Formats: sequence, structure tokens, C-alpha cells
Amino acid sequence: MPTDHVGPTTNHLPASLFLQEPQIHESAQGPRVTPAAGRTAPTPRPVPGPRSAATPRPGRPGPGPARPTPPAQRAHPVPAPAAPRSAPGRPENRSAPQLQLVPAPAGGALDAAEEAVDLLLESGRAPGDILVLTTGEQHPWAAHELSFGEAAYWAQQDAGDDVFFADATAVDRAKPRPVVVVAVNGDAGGTVARALPVARDRAAALLIVCGDPQTINSALGAGV
Repeated sequence: MPTDHVGPTTNHLPASLFLQEPQIHESAQGPRVTPAAGRTAPTPRPVPGPRSAATPRPGRPGPGPARPTPPAQRAHPVPAPAAPRSAPGRPENRSAPQLQLVPAPAGGALDAAEEAVDLLLESGRAPGDILVLTTGEQHPWAAHELSFGEAAYWAQQDAGDDVFFADATAVDRAKPRPVVVVAVNGDAGGTVARALPVARDRAAALLIVCGDPQTINSALGAGV
């Protein structure tokens, strides 16, 4: 009786015996960890990136659309104002000082001049604004200061810090001051007629003359 040869065959083997290749699914991302009972899996927080200038902060409105840049305007040079021109050959108008006459005899003219100086200082006039001239005997202050030499004496006038007393014969050397006070305490050789017109030129604002009104009017003109 012939023996049937049994060879390897797979036609009658059950399907469960076939080797199956593992299949990889795209949704699988590694083993999942089951959270413990009673705990909630933490939600992953997004990692903030760099904030640009255009990204507004939460709760604040963002900047509006950029406005178009206006065209550059050309600067027009502003002409400088022309300096006023003075009329050629026209002399400068200098107002005459106010004239005040204090009647006094020749012997009391110096005292009247000192009283006028005191009133000026009390009214707020600065001492350096006042010049006092005497047509007769010199003021005691001038005589005392001249004893130290004329250079030191006239230097005090240049300093302009105090009331300056001078003899009317040296009126040409006296410098202008706002107020000039003249004490007509003598008239030797026509000193008053020569000194008063110059004293009026030295006074910038006020001229006070203390003395005999007739002598003063003769020197300065009628209507004084």
C-alpha cells in the first residue's frame, strides 16, 4: 500500500496561525499615561512668544492705522526788521530840565540848598544823582576834600557814589547829573551870570536855584 507523501502546506491551516505584522497608526503618539484616580490631567499652557510692537496688551486697544506723513513744507525765511533811520542833520531833541526857585538871601542860600538836598534824599533820590554848586564861599565838605588834593577830590565825582559839592567857578569840569542844586551865596565878578546857564545844561531832570530871585532872573532870563 503506497504511502502518501505529506508535504508542508498551508492551505488547511487555521488563519490564527498566520503571523501578523504589527501595524503603525498615525494617531498613536506613544504610550498613554492614565491619570490617577481623582486627579485631572493638566491642560498644556501655550508658550508665549516675543510680543511685537503692533500686538496690543490685553485690555488695551491697539494702535490705529498709520497716518500718512504730510509732505515736507519749505521754510520761508522771515526778513529781519529794518533798523529805523535817523534823519541826517537833525539834532537830538533834549528836553530842558525842570526849574525850581527857592528864594533866600545870600547868607542863607547855602542852608536852603542843604535843605533841598535833604528833601531830595528823603523822596528817594539817590545821592549820586545830586550835584551842588556854590557861587560864593565853598561848601565845608568841598573845602575839606580839596585839602587832600584835587585828584582825590575829583575822583569822588567820577565814582558817583555820593552827593558832590563843587565851586561854581569849576562848573565846566562838573559832570552832568539828574539834579543840580545851586546856592547863590555870592556874586563876585559876575559868577552867577556865567555859572547858572552851564548849571542848567548839567541838570538832566531838575535844576534848583536857591538865592535872590532878582539875581537869578537876571542870569537865566525873564520869566523864571
